[in-house]
Amino acid sequence: MLHKIEGPAYAELLLAWYDRHHRDLPWRTSPSMAAKGLRANPYHVWLSEVMLQQTTVQAVKPYFTKFLAAWPTVNDLAAAPTEDVMAAWAGLGYYARARNLKKCAEAVADQHGGIFPDTEDGLRALPGIGDYTAAAVAAIAFNRQAAVMDGNVERVISRLFLIDSPLPGSKPLMKARVAEITPNDRPGDFAQAMMDLGATICTPKRPACALCPFNGHCLALAQDEPERLPVKAKKKDKPVRVGAAFVAVNDDGEILLRRRIDSGLLGGMTEVPTTAWTARLDGGTEKTHAPFDADWEQAGTIVHVFTHFELRLSIYRAKVGNDVKADDGWWEPVTNLDAQALPTVMKKAISQAIPLAFAARAEKTQQSSRSRKVS
Repeated sequence: MLHKIEGPAYAELLLAWYDRHHRDLPWRTSPSMAAKGLRANPYHVWLSEVMLQQTTVQAVKPYFTKFLAAWPTVNDLAAAPTEDVMAAWAGLGYYARARNLKKCAEAVADQHGGIFPDTEDGLRALPGIGDYTAAAVAAIAFNRQAAVMDGNVERVISRLFLIDSPLPGSKPLMKARVAEITPNDRPGDFAQAMMDLGATICTPKRPACALCPFNGHCLALAQDEPERLPVKAKKKDKPVRVGAAFVAVNDDGEILLRRRIDSGLLGGMTEVPTTAWTARLDGGTEKTHAPFDADWEQAGTIVHVFTHFELRLSIYRAKVGNDVKADDGWWEPVTNLDAQALPTVMKKAISQAIPLAFAARAEKTQQSSRSRKVS
């Protein structure tokens, strides 16, 4: 039976559930920690929220730990070489986030004395911070009453109030509903509780409605099929783009790398020479587009899916002498590839040409470890 309740009651139900069932995450100040007087670290909250955009919690955890070990404070991150930040981010995807992360850290350090603004408006004025991140940091780090809405929250709120108009058009109504039930007290915990509920109970498929604190008040459960919500507009087919990548290795076992321009897709990241493909245009696919003359041989094709398009790269490889000059790049030992800011698509390209390229560093590390044990 459906029981009608008012806004504050939703928060009471959810926070009681969160106090017992919250996820323990490395960037989170849990209810028990807060009870001991510990407060959320704005730097940790901001860093985690940027990393978690379009990325799973499990994927983010090691990167979060790595970044804090390298740059314990926002001032440390601001002072770090951009190349080091991009290299540390490599593999996490959506590389514009890394560039904006660095710019935001510099703004906080230079313009705010290393202290994050504590309001949505102040946070939104920083580079790379949009409505969602501003609301999340304001609520979680500074306990501001902000309506925080990510994909998990959209799912919970659409089911709870049976909002069945398609996304993204229904977002304003969803956000208004979230704002109505966000409490003055513990808004940060409420935001994290909504995220946890969506991630663990109100899941896309087979939601555990029997365990949900809202199960006596959920309109979708009472009148509809929860799994049907949220309704999403039909996705357009992704266009397919083509191009080529060229993997050259010299006599010293070094591979030719270069740095992409700072703007655009994969801006500032490291790559092997490629043709001029973009999200909108095909690049050349033949070895005639190689960066220099050599005995290039076909090494197959790789497929990589970006957010808005699919890329198919023809891979060519060549063994060259040490006299080949790297006019717009550099020669890097294959054993040091893991330390480079190589995005996943470039790692795929290199592995296609040199199947054990990224095993070389692991083998070298193991050999070094064995040597230390012997000595």
